[in-house]
Amino acid sequence: MTALPAVPPLSLDPPAATFLARHGCAGEPLVPLTADASTRRYMRLPGCGLLLMEDREDPVGFAAYLRLSRHLRALGLSAPRVHGADPAHGLALVEDFGGSTYAACLAAGQDERQLYELAVDALLHLHHHERGGSVSQPVFDLATQLDELAVLSDWFAPAVAPDGFDAEAFARPFRALWAEALRPVAHRPDTLVLRDFHVDNLMWLDGRSGVARCGLLDFQDGVLGPCEYDLVSLLQDARRDLAPGLEAHLLDRYIAGAPVRIGGAEDIRHRYALLGAQRHARIAGVFVRLSRRDGKPRYLAFLPRVLRQLDTALADAGLDEIRAVLSDALPGWRQRGSALCTDDDIPKGQARV
Repeated sequence: MTALPAVPPLSLDPPAATFLARHGCAGEPLVPLTADASTRRYMRLPGCGLLLMEDREDPVGFAAYLRLSRHLRALGLSAPRVHGADPAHGLALVEDFGGSTYAACLAAGQDERQLYELAVDALLHLHHHERGGSVSQPVFDLATQLDELAVLSDWFAPAVAPDGFDAEAFARPFRALWAEALRPVAHRPDTLVLRDFHVDNLMWLDGRSGVARCGLLDFQDGVLGPCEYDLVSLLQDARRDLAPGLEAHLLDRYIAGAPVRIGGAEDIRHRYALLGAQRHARIAGVFVRLSRRDGKPRYLAFLPRVLRQLDTALADAGLDEIRAVLSDALPGWRQRGSALCTDDDIPKGQARV
C-alpha cells in the first residue's frame, strides 16, 4: 500500500470519528492509503499503529473479513488482527502490517525466489491444515465459475468485436464449452481460496518466522474451492512476470508438498491450467469494465499480459474448442485487446506490458 498526504481528522464523518474516539484514537492524524479496484478504503493511524478500514458498500464482505481474519490467524497464518469493529457503519480498526508489500519488496530488490517460496509454503500450510476449509464461505462451484466468465462476454468481447458481432450467438456456445471444460474443478471445495493472492496483497513481516512471515491482505472475497486457484493468482499475476523458470520451480515446489488427497502431479497441473484459463478470461473482462464503466483505465496497461496468459492457459489446458470460438467470433482478439490501452491510460511510472 502507498501512503498519500495526511488529511485532518475533522474530515471524518461523525460515525467514523465516534468510532475512533471509542477506541482511544480520537484526534489521531490519518494517512490515506491508495485505493485498489474496490470501494474499500484504508487510513493509517501512525500514532495508534493501526489502520482504519472503511467498507460501507459491502456488508457481506465486511462480515467475511472479520470472520476470515479470525480463521486464518487460528490456523497459524498472519492476517491482520481486528481490534474493533462497527459493522453497522462498515468500520474496523485492524492491525497495521506496515508498508512491506511483496510489490514494494520486489521493487526494492529483495530476493524474488525467497518471497515466492514463502508464499507457496503459506498456501501449503493452509491446504494441509485439517481445518483450512472449516469456515462459512460461498462455494466456488460451476455456476459461479460460469457467471464470472460472463464478464468477458459482456465487456471484453464487444470491445474487440468486428462489425456485426452477435453477442448472444457468441455467449451461448462460449458458456456451454466452458461448462464442460470446468468439470474437473467444478465441485472441489478442497480449501479456503483467498482469491486475490498476489504481490499487492502479500506482506513481508520481518519480525515473524516460518509461514507467519507472509502477511495476508484482502481475503474477504474468499471461497471454498480448488487448491490450485490461489497458486494461479500468485504465479500468473496480471501485474508482473516472474523471472524465467521461476513459475515452473514454484509449481514443482507446490506439487512436491501438496496434500495427497488432491491427487498427483498430472491432476494438479491440469487443474492449474484450467483455473488459469478461467481466471484470465474473467480478468480480461473485469479490466475492460473497470475502464469503461468505472473510469479506471490504468488497469488496461495489464491487459496485454492477461491476454497472453489466457492464450497460453487455454493451450496448456487443451481447450482448443474455446480458442476456436474466440478466434472465429473475435478475430485477432489478443491484438485488438492489447490495443485498447493507449499511452494516455497508463499512469506516470507504470509500464506498458
